[in-house]
Amino acid sequence: MDARTALLLLPLAGVALLAPATRSIGGTDGPLLTTTHQDTGFARLSARLSEPGGFFSSDNLVSNEASYLHVLGRLRSLGVRGGAYVGVGPDQNFSYIAQVRPEIAFMIDIRRDNLLHHLMLKAIFENAPTRVEYLCMLTGRVPPARPRAWERSSIQEIVEYVDVMPADSAAFATAVAKIRDSIRRYGIPVSDADLATIERFHSEFYRWGLDIRYSNRFGVPLWNMPSYRQLLLESDLDGHQRNYLAAESTYRYLQDLQRKNRIVPVVGDLAGDHALAAVGREIAARRLVISAFYVSNVEQYLMRNGVFDRFAATVTRLPHDARSVIIRSYFGRGWPHRDNIPGYYATQLVERIADFSSQIAQGGYSSYIDLVQRNVLPLRDTAAVER
Repeated sequence: MDARTALLLLPLAGVALLAPATRSIGGTDGPLLTTTHQDTGFARLSARLSEPGGFFSSDNLVSNEASYLHVLGRLRSLGVRGGAYVGVGPDQNFSYIAQVRPEIAFMIDIRRDNLLHHLMLKAIFENAPTRVEYLCMLTGRVPPARPRAWERSSIQEIVEYVDVMPADSAAFATAVAKIRDSIRRYGIPVSDADLATIERFHSEFYRWGLDIRYSNRFGVPLWNMPSYRQLLLESDLDGHQRNYLAAESTYRYLQDLQRKNRIVPVVGDLAGDHALAAVGREIAARRLVISAFYVSNVEQYLMRNGVFDRFAATVTRLPHDARSVIIRSYFGRGWPHRDNIPGYYATQLVERIADFSSQIAQGGYSSYIDLVQRNVLPLRDTAAVER
């Protein structure tokens, strides 16, 4: 994800959770649909943790961080595993979740549209038995006649299949209907406008296929950003394809998490006074610690908006241990990072939450550049496990 999600992250004062019976999570007005299970635990948890949503000028349907897998080797060497995962933005998180294997994950974002996006992806996971069917349902393509025969196929082969298949209006309409039916059962109140937003997101994948990429505020793709195809085919620093759709076993693990309601979308400002702290309390109540917290480059905008200290104070109180980490993305813009991998615009960074907390206790970081350099762990590490 491009964490410019936080470009207009203004403090949310006087946050009060809105009653689901009258308004949707995040404060979207409009007639609500009747759900099959209006009071599901999944819906209650999302509502209890959420704040009213904020504005951002882009949909962030796909990541713009082609380097997103570069941290995976470092996470393995640190033994980052289990616990709870917290992240911002779209499906880039699933690749991190697939490696960390947490008991529960929280997708927190200031945009309520991100919650709607994750409901769409949850519905596709639950309706698509295999990876090839997932990508076909997402892009409105007709799946192969024997999808189970594709379970051993490489992600390259699956991408090639989706690429040659034309967009199919009937397949897309069927997918839209299935997604709507599934979302009605989740219990999260959605309005007609919400469903229209979800269908608009889905339509972008249908229109562009695997060429879809990060777009500007007017919905125009930025062609210097990585395509979804490129993101699917990216490798870690050891040359292994580790996207969550690279293996059927990984897909099934995530599918199981989705079906068990263990990937929970939350609306919240990371510098707000409720959502992130509430997520931390929920994790502590489950007697877990955060394994990984993916923030992209949100902190850059929190600093710019003068609210970083509020965010930092909340992070220091999140349940964590010696292996808990923050995953960041750094976009150089004139200040190249020493860990940048040639050919990649974004640089992925890892810092222990314990080191972050210690630095905050000692007076904090003098600037964003200081933040992305001071306690950053090198991505390449020969040690098997750091303790």
